[in-house]
Amino acid sequence: MAFRAKIRTFVQFRCSLHANNLRKVNLQYCRELSAGSSADKTENVEAYDVVISGGGMVGTAMACALGNEHQFENKKILLLEAGTDKRSFTLPENYSNRVCAVSPGSRNLLEGFKAWEEIEKMRFQPVKRMQVWETCSDSLITFDKDNMTENLAYIVENDVILGSINKIIPEYKNIQILYNTKLSDIKLSDQSGEDIATASWVNMRLDNGNAIKSKLLIGADGHKSSVRQTANIHQVKQEYGQSAVVATLQLAETLENNVAWQRFLPNGPIAILPLKENLSSLVWTTTTEDAKHLISLPEESFVDAINSVLFDESNKDQLTTTAGHLLDQFLTSLIPGGTPGQRQLPPTIVGLDSGSQAMFPLGIMHATHYVKPRLALIGDAAHRIHPLAGQGVNLGFGDVACLRDVLVETLENGGDIGSLTTLTGYETARQCHVVPTMVTIDGLQKLYNTTFSPVVLLRSLGLQMVNSVPALKNLMIGHAIK
Repeated sequence: MAFRAKIRTFVQFRCSLHANNLRKVNLQYCRELSAGSSADKTENVEAYDVVISGGGMVGTAMACALGNEHQFENKKILLLEAGTDKRSFTLPENYSNRVCAVSPGSRNLLEGFKAWEEIEKMRFQPVKRMQVWETCSDSLITFDKDNMTENLAYIVENDVILGSINKIIPEYKNIQILYNTKLSDIKLSDQSGEDIATASWVNMRLDNGNAIKSKLLIGADGHKSSVRQTANIHQVKQEYGQSAVVATLQLAETLENNVAWQRFLPNGPIAILPLKENLSSLVWTTTTEDAKHLISLPEESFVDAINSVLFDESNKDQLTTTAGHLLDQFLTSLIPGGTPGQRQLPPTIVGLDSGSQAMFPLGIMHATHYVKPRLALIGDAAHRIHPLAGQGVNLGFGDVACLRDVLVETLENGGDIGSLTTLTGYETARQCHVVPTMVTIDGLQKLYNTTFSPVVLLRSLGLQMVNSVPALKNLMIGHAIK
């Protein structure tokens, strides 16, 4: 509730905060590039149209999305990546334990600059159906499109996505990449001290000492974004005290394996995502203490723990279960075509790939602004969410598509790609999508993180009602796959 209240307050005062940004103020959050050195005033400063800080999936997609547009054909785009050169990515035999559920909308973005073709050459697994069910009752909800004739999502390893995009980058001569390089200093005004609202450039220094400047700086450097921190953009955040346990699972049978499974447990959801006929990926959210215990278990005990929580029925609330059965009967007779849906059994796990167990902490974060003059934040630098809905990277790719469209339209109209007027259009559009998504996911996390009987009853009956209304489910699917 506290996080959602903060989000509401942020939305209410958003316009007034923009006005404050336009005032002429002393930029205390920016360090001087040259500390007043007269020698620096005459140094050679390389100029770019766009600088992107962060070469992860979202940052590299941003570079390719812009480089692919003819309006940027004669523009200079610089991508800064703190890590090593990944353009020679070779697909390993073993699957990675970090995967994404790529939505059809995100696939369209990747298809636009031919990265999806590279993914198809490697590997991915389509999801045609999703089943979500309770541990405290018989309530469940299923999602599919046109009787499983269309894909809801595509499970792709993070490394495969990043490797595919990096293979495409050399095709764009307007994109320059500097590996093992990051920003050491950012100044959001001209060296002359020109006001932030009217400055023509954002001036930067790389960690190798070179000075550069750009019409626009895009921060794609993750939820601990140094770009966001240096720009003094505040954030609303909350740590859940939870961690996600991940692993690559071996299935008992060779299946078509195109269903994603998710069960809500008292400490958080467990998800089984398809990778291939006999492999799936685990994302198990639980308390950090329990996560440490799980990854310390021997393989056989770890597998037993997974099967236990997938099939265990001992935590059911009898009152809720009875009420659910009565509601099923009522809805089936009341709503033509609205049925409670048949529960499928998830696959049985028999093993896991050696060394694939790992854990990472979970939290939620939202930047109070996505933009300032000459600066825009995308991906986890702007927002971080719980993985229970699998929307993290899709929100980031949505940022990429939206910012690309805004910048292309601005160039077509002869405008300034770094002006606050331009960038505010991106911020407004994305916040209208991201904020409701974040609030909903945060609410679900809290709603299912309790065994209090009245809450269990209400959420179980609500889930069954939604499952019995195809139009409502289609609305939810439509929002998720954008």
